[in-house]
Order: sequence, then C-alpha cells, then structure tokens
Amino acid sequence: MRIHQTVVFVITLTAVTVVAALQPSAAGEPQPAAPEFSIQPLFKGGRFPNIVVTPRGTIVATFGNGQIRSRRSDDGGVTWDQEITIAKSGIHGGGTTVDDSTGEILAFVEREHPPAPLTVYRSTDDGKSWKSEAVTILPDSEGRMPSMHMNEHGITLHQGKHKGRLLRPSRFYGAGNRPESLFPTHFTNAIYSDDGGKTWQTSEPFSEFGTGEATLTELSSGRIYYNSRRHWAPEGKSPLRRWTCWSDDGGATWTEATICETLPDGPQDRAYGCMGGLVRLPMKDRDVLIYSNCDSPSGRHHGTVWASFDGGATWPVKRLVTEGAFAYSSLTAGLPDTPGEGWIYLHFESDGSKVARFNLEWLKEGTPTGDGDIP
Repeated sequence: MRIHQTVVFVITLTAVTVVAALQPSAAGEPQPAAPEFSIQPLFKGGRFPNIVVTPRGTIVATFGNGQIRSRRSDDGGVTWDQEITIAKSGIHGGGTTVDDSTGEILAFVEREHPPAPLTVYRSTDDGKSWKSEAVTILPDSEGRMPSMHMNEHGITLHQGKHKGRLLRPSRFYGAGNRPESLFPTHFTNAIYSDDGGKTWQTSEPFSEFGTGEATLTELSSGRIYYNSRRHWAPEGKSPLRRWTCWSDDGGATWTEATICETLPDGPQDRAYGCMGGLVRLPMKDRDVLIYSNCDSPSGRHHGTVWASFDGGATWPVKRLVTEGAFAYSSLTAGLPDTPGEGWIYLHFESDGSKVARFNLEWLKEGTPTGDGDIP
C-alpha cells in the first residue's frame, strides 16, 4: 500500500434531529442553522486513522504506523490534549471500539502488516492511558481466523436481543497479502463480543470475495448496515463502487451483497478501492448516515462526504471537504448532552493531520447526486 500521512476532519451536525436543527427567527418562525466550517492541525506523520466518541462525550482519535498514538478532546473538538502513546511499535489495525456500556475503549495493534500477531489495548479512564491485555478470538465456522487491519471503528449495539454486543469489521487474507493475484482470496467479515471484548467470535464471510477494509453501523431498527472496500472484482462486476450488505442477527451472518452505484470506492482508475469512513448520526428514530472517501478520477485526493437520510438506501448529496491529498478516513459523531453534541468528526490521511468541523447544513448545501431527495 502507498504511504500517506493523516488528517482529521470534524463535521458538525446542528442538532439531535433534522427538525431540531431549526432555530427560531425574530418573528418566531424556525430557520435553518447557518453552515459552519473550521479546521486545525492534529497529528504529524503516520497512517491508519480511526476516531470515536466515549459516553462522556470525549473525542478520541487513534492513529499510527510504527508508534501508535491517540489524542483526546473533551470540549467537542475545540482543543486537543497532547499525544498519548498506545503502543511503541506496530500497525494500527483500525476497529477502535468504545464499549458504551462501560465507557472503556479498545484499540487493536498488529505487530506488522497482517496477517500478523495481534495485541489489544484497553483504556478504562476515557482514553487517558492504555494497557495491553490478552483476548480470545475464535475462528469462523470453517476455522478461518480474521485479521484486524485496516477497518473503520467498531460499535456497541443498542437494539434487540444483542444489545450491548461489541461489533467491529475485520478481514480474512485468504492465501496471503501479496502478490495482487491473491486478492480474489480475501474477504471482509466481522468479529463480535458479548463479554466486553474479552472473547470474540468471527462472523460468517461477506458474500463477495476480493473485499477488504470495511465499515458498519447499527440502524434504528437494530439491523446492521455493512459497507466495504473492494480490492478486486470478477469480470462483469463494477470494482469502482462500494459494496453493501446487511445483518439481521447482530453481525453473525450477512445478506447477499449489492453494489452502491452512488458511492465511489476510491479513485476511479483502478480496481483497488480505498478505506472509507461511515457513521450513523445520533438522531432518535432517524437513520442519517455519513460516508467519506476520495471522489477523484485518479489519485487519492478530493476528499468528499456523502449523506443518506434513509439508512443507506439513497445518497442524495455530497460535498467536497478538500481538494488536496485524501486517503484512508474514519467518521464519528458527538453525542447529545455532551460538548460534542451536533458535531461529526472526520479523521483522514492527507499531508499531516488536521481537525476540521462543519455541520449538516453545510453538507446539505453540497452537490445533488441525483440519488434520492435532500430533506
């Protein structure tokens, strides 16, 4: 993989619901909140971003190739604490996961480019310190062991009989990572834990081969939406758009995959894809999703965000974040009644590390895609 540096962007959502995002005018009529945007530096150097929010509202950005680092913000992304070392060496495996039941945070570090030995680090103090711990990861039904690298952050399930389950995307490398002729043996999957991250079970495979580096989120119904990068596609299938599927059993199995023709899978000049970000905004009974990736005919640049207002069925609007370099990315959103309420955070690779923040009204003033309607 090419080496890139990392940038963190913060997107703001103006309220807990789209309706609540309206503010009263002098005449008493609700008016849309003003579009907002700001940017500031964060990390220097490195690769492999994730970003999460804890139940206290603390924003934690994790990052690294070599030394694995994190930074915290407890004021909604206005300021950031100094860097904290999670691990002195290794590769950030993505999938940073907050246990919403306890507030504890898990970070996954592999010794080298996977498949490779894994160390899990846990923070019990809202991201201020990290300690390694032994965990058990069980294979799938055919004995295949997953690798962690490199995926979007994990989630805690909040609905149904699997409430409290930790779920994060993962990857199976098949016959190996290189050469590229081995890519057709890869596939994405997930791991899930019902004991706070001590023991993990591997899901059944995503239904398409050649996939890797995925995202997932839980919708208000409890159904899991899964969105994956692709490194290879069989003849006759589009390799340049994202692949999606669903789970109705808490991430244990997945439906047949379909192509989302609206969302690009990285630059459109090669069947190689690019890790993207995904988050569902914390709106009660609403399934507003934000997706991030580069939107370019060639090269990893023109970082862009897309919005769906129906749980990923359509993606009617997109807006350019930066014309500059843009590679791997990760998204999260601030929680109600915390300093981050209303903000969406985008962490991505691009010539150093920065934090930008903007709101849903700003995104909605972007370019219509023709795929559905903008509320």
